[in-house]
Amino acid sequence: MKLVVGLGNPGPRYEKTRHNVGFMAVDMLGESLGVKVERKFGLSFIAEVFFKGEKLILAKPQCYMNRSGAAVSELIEYFKLSPEDLIVIHDDMDLELGRIRIRLKGSYGGHRGIKSIIENLGTQYFCRIKIGIGRPPAGVDPSDYVLSSFSGEEWEIVENAVERAGLAVKSILKEGAEMAMNKFNVWEADFNEKTVQETEK
Repeated sequence: MKLVVGLGNPGPRYEKTRHNVGFMAVDMLGESLGVKVERKFGLSFIAEVFFKGEKLILAKPQCYMNRSGAAVSELIEYFKLSPEDLIVIHDDMDLELGRIRIRLKGSYGGHRGIKSIIENLGTQYFCRIKIGIGRPPAGVDPSDYVLSSFSGEEWEIVENAVERAGLAVKSILKEGAEMAMNKFNVWEADFNEKTVQETEK
């Protein structure tokens, strides 16, 4: 069993903001697997589904970004999982808009949601799929930037990245993290339709 958590803030106010690409990715992944991540469970919305014979718990914490760890630890404890069974999808300002990067461990890098998860689990050893949202323009506070909406011209890039994040989850489950990193830790120009088709098989 694996737990796939998308990070974000709950409510319509934050729905289309940069900080919520994790929510977007989990929703799109759920849609591709025929489920909606909408059943209330403790501090999260979840869905349960099988992929290639393995049970997945898809989750969106509903306790705001900086308390995400409470929701994640609740799910891990209830479903009797370990941090090695966790995949977290989240935004990253240090990555160019639309870029995907898989990491198996690391510090929180300034991301409050990841910081909360590390503090609650007591370990940095869990998988993350980072979605690049780019750096804020000069003079824009990072806290305001992550809560801003994407521009119209950015949406196509973001939607593509969100879809690829879901494909990255499937690749991790099918082929292992190392193979997935080789496929997805590349820039969009190197990510082709053949990779998509192979992952979806």
